[in-house]
Amino acid sequence: MAKVLPLAARELGGTGSPIVILHGLLGSSRNWQSAGVSLAASGHRVIGLDLRNHGSSPWDDDCSYTAMAEDVRAFLQSEKLDSVHLVGHSMGGKVAMRLALSYPELVSRLTIVDIVPRTYSDRVRVEFTAMNSIDLTKIKSRREAENQLMDTVTDWGMRQFILTNLNSNENGVWKWTVNREALTQSLQNILDFDITDSETFNGPTRFIRGGKSNYITDVDFILIKKHFPLADMITLSESGHNPHFDSRAGFVDAVLKTD
Repeated sequence: MAKVLPLAARELGGTGSPIVILHGLLGSSRNWQSAGVSLAASGHRVIGLDLRNHGSSPWDDDCSYTAMAEDVRAFLQSEKLDSVHLVGHSMGGKVAMRLALSYPELVSRLTIVDIVPRTYSDRVRVEFTAMNSIDLTKIKSRREAENQLMDTVTDWGMRQFILTNLNSNENGVWKWTVNREALTQSLQNILDFDITDSETFNGPTRFIRGGKSNYITDVDFILIKKHFPLADMITLSESGHNPHFDSRAGFVDAVLKTD
């Protein structure tokens, strides 16, 4: 049994039936502030969690989806949230799927954002290589860190996203706020997804994909329906891998639409 860690939670608004959001790799609940407020405006209580080794949550070497799902389960139980609408993006989507498959009674509705239950190859390795190459003892500003990322991470938006995980203390010492070492060691496990042929979640499920992203292909829908028989899919044509940023209004509509 994985060691359960107490997750940091961010209340994003609302008092109605709960929506719980799980962020992606190198993200945190902070990335969901705007989308969360928009979801809460519909009358739901919206909670963003920081998964282990991210944000303000504790660190542990175990980065498995089983361990991450157990953390979320413990949070739901501690908050007496018996059945929630669970929203998971990218890595958080895999955590959400694992929780729904293992504990379907805890999930009234499942929304998976731009990820499917399969292995992905070589994604994010470049970003982690770049992060690991920075000597933080020689960094005096965020700009210096960005300059060191530029040769490897050519996309400006990705560099800014990575740098949201870099902070300095009162002594000017820069540190990563994610458990870079454990995540680096566990990258292959994060890219993988262990699922047996017989595992299914029979509750209402929606997959949301970005039309400019290749994380979910048309062929993947066969795999989706095998494990999530009631699943449908909405494509946000103008969005990339982060539809909660790229197409926020369409994303919020897609999460809330129940027909």
